[in-house]
Amino acid sequence: MLDDISLKILKILQKKARIPNVEVARQVGMAPSAVLERIRKLEKQGFIDGYEVRLNPERFSRSLVAFITIKTHSENDGPGFVATLTSLPEVQEIHYISGADGYLLKVRVQHPAALAAFIHEKILPAGAVESTQTAIVLSTFKESAQIPIEISDTDGM
Repeated sequence: MLDDISLKILKILQKKARIPNVEVARQVGMAPSAVLERIRKLEKQGFIDGYEVRLNPERFSRSLVAFITIKTHSENDGPGFVATLTSLPEVQEIHYISGADGYLLKVRVQHPAALAAFIHEKILPAGAVESTQTAIVLSTFKESAQIPIEISDTDGM
């Protein structure tokens, strides 16, 4: 179990991963060296998986987001099929879901024609696909990879 200071550090880093260590230390009331030691420990323990830059998709002509559900012929198609999906750069997320459909993909492409080509040239030829359903995102109001962190004290963090 993590203590409140470690949780505060994680919450701060989640909002701004490039925040200077000195600023994190100021916000949690610790010495910068102690904060750095905690961060390294959190990384080693697997609480921090890595640090990523969020790029603006529109600057790369990747403004169309779609969710594709895929029903496969059998549950045995899983590992090889997932490996194929994982290798596709357009695919941002792959989830195995409950219900009639087996997989839910989040994909990002340039435009509707690119989406159609992606489905017909990359998804359907994968062999395991029985059917697909696609929903195109019209507006995005929130998109975040942040995990809710509950801290026992109420200091506004």
